[in-house]
Amino acid sequence: MTERAWSPADDPRIAHFLLYLENERNASRHTQSGYMNDIVQFALATWGPDAAPPFPWEKADRFAARRFLVSFQKAGLTATTTNRKLSSLRSFYRFMEREEVLGANPFDGLSGPKKARNLPQVLSVDEIRRLLEAPMRIWNRTQSALSAKERIGAEYAAVRDVALLETLYSTGCRISEAVGMTDRQMDLLGGSVVVRGKGRKERLCPLGNPACKALREAVRRRDALWPAARRTPEGRRVFLNQRGGALTSRSAERLLKRYLVEAGLDAAITPHALRHSFATHLLDAGADLRSVQELLGHASLSTTQIYTHVSVERLKKAYDDAHPRA
Repeated sequence: MTERAWSPADDPRIAHFLLYLENERNASRHTQSGYMNDIVQFALATWGPDAAPPFPWEKADRFAARRFLVSFQKAGLTATTTNRKLSSLRSFYRFMEREEVLGANPFDGLSGPKKARNLPQVLSVDEIRRLLEAPMRIWNRTQSALSAKERIGAEYAAVRDVALLETLYSTGCRISEAVGMTDRQMDLLGGSVVVRGKGRKERLCPLGNPACKALREAVRRRDALWPAARRTPEGRRVFLNQRGGALTSRSAERLLKRYLVEAGLDAAITPHALRHSFATHLLDAGADLRSVQELLGHASLSTTQIYTHVSVERLKKAYDDAHPRA
């Protein structure tokens, strides 16, 4: 949105809804911001770009709601984006109904576009191996060209990135969950980590032996370089950048692209592919769907079921490639 002289919170209905999201739904700042942007976008689309709060929410009818949603389909936005905006506005109006601010929800009964079912991108076990080996391969090839000072930081980065990749594949966690991990979340003796996911929910994930070994080395080198690194109330961040600050999700994504190229893989692959690969490889090896659901932190089993389709497709491909009469 362009910069305006007013804040969305100047509208008492939006402000009240944001308090509800924070206090009753325990929604994160990121989630609150997403709702707020969708709600303001609807207000400006309905009452014009010069409209300002407080908005006349009770005057919006079903036709305004439908026009809002159709505009995104005409603009070529994905079904996921349109459905998210529908969900945001429907929730906002239901909240106002509950608070008896208005009597009708113009978004009730409206259905969003159907999402195309795209199977998640999954790496093979061999591709995962090549990716996990990439940071140290680059380090071994380039270290001789570095100065002594540069070598210290570069070696830490290589060791840290091995630990990060091992953690992503070992736990199936999201990149934001991994870079946000602190020492207190990890139990390297017991081989587990408490992952803090969406909605501030926690889940316990096992850490494999290679991941534990890589994390021990990364933490040892981190402490040697920055013995007084800034602590949070929940402990020190596990993964730091080369200046001793917290490694961000964006930085980790950029690093991954470098390692994908080194491993001979598509640089467009995202960190989420490691999560997809984690789930699919578990199911391929016989893990039950409920266990995988718990490990991924999915609220609904139907979300996890996409990986059963991936496994079936992999079996079909193996059959087609190997059977003489496929």
